[in-house]
Amino acid sequence: MGIQIETFHFIFVSGFKPLIENYSMKKDLLDIIRCPVHRTTLRIEILEKKEKRYNQINEEIIWTGILYSEADFFYPIINGIPRLIVEAFEDYASFFKVHLPDYEQRKNEILSKYQGLVHQIISKNASTKKSFSQEWNLYSYDGDKTWDLDATQLLNRFLLETDESLASLQTKLVLDAGCGNGHLNGLLAQAGVRNVGMDFSQSVERAFEINENSNAMFVQADVEYPPFDFYGFDVVHSSGVLIATQRTELSLSCLDPCVKPGGKISIWSYQPRADAIHNLFNFIRNYSSKLPIRFQYYLYLFTLLPVSYGIKRMKGNKQNWREMMIDILDWFSPGNRWEHEISEVSAWFRKRNYTRIKTTDNNMWGFNLVGVKGDK
Repeated sequence: MGIQIETFHFIFVSGFKPLIENYSMKKDLLDIIRCPVHRTTLRIEILEKKEKRYNQINEEIIWTGILYSEADFFYPIINGIPRLIVEAFEDYASFFKVHLPDYEQRKNEILSKYQGLVHQIISKNASTKKSFSQEWNLYSYDGDKTWDLDATQLLNRFLLETDESLASLQTKLVLDAGCGNGHLNGLLAQAGVRNVGMDFSQSVERAFEINENSNAMFVQADVEYPPFDFYGFDVVHSSGVLIATQRTELSLSCLDPCVKPGGKISIWSYQPRADAIHNLFNFIRNYSSKLPIRFQYYLYLFTLLPVSYGIKRMKGNKQNWREMMIDILDWFSPGNRWEHEISEVSAWFRKRNYTRIKTTDNNMWGFNLVGVKGDK
């Protein structure tokens, strides 16, 4: 191997490609990831490599390491996953105290230069990360459906929403911004579609662990600070994620630079409903979502879940209790749950030079819009 773990050699991610080709984190991912703050290339320190089974072949991957920006931020690779959230130096302090001798000095330099930025990000992300981590920790990969869709239905819905086919995607790179349990990413990978699943909760850990196809790659990242090169993806898809951020249009603006000219963005959003129960639930969640995450779990488990379970069973819905609980947590736990009209989101697309804007799905809960990005 060109890089020896024992000597902790460094490489720049966007250069030195002959060396990168000898191992994987994956290589494709190493080529496109960037510092989420500065959008600059990253330098990698490899601490440990392990074998992971991809496509029925054991492949050596970077299991543990540190990524350094050209400026001052630094990010861990833990259990094979790059943790490219801005606040990683705080979230993974215990890791850095073991593996980075000058960690305290580096941390203090970041805090002295970016105190306002760091404080704002930690404040906005803390509860939502816990919310989505708790939600997807319930998911069982042995038979649970995602949003009451089996594997075929989930893949078909993605194709419907993005206005693509498996044939059209074979030469494209897809970003799933807010991948949750990663089930869709595995299905796309099995169909030959190269894709990156990103989520800023720790749900990416289980998604990465269960994945056995090298076409799917995973990072822990924030949709408002995507850690990728500009114009890196042919299709950027975000299903019901941007509406859980501090402001939906702001998050769309943050993802927009990831789309290649001539590439496509696809956004699924909740929409308002003239329904008393729907609006009552939104009123309740405005208050319940501010409670401690673990308390919310038991509150919904012993109040909303029995009612939901009974009503759905009477209607013939065969979701199991975990699937129903995930639905409940997805509605009630995130700090934000915005609802938008189609005309509103269409206007956001036009402002960002998207054409051929199309509504690809529209039901009682929400809708999906796609648009094609104009030239730079």
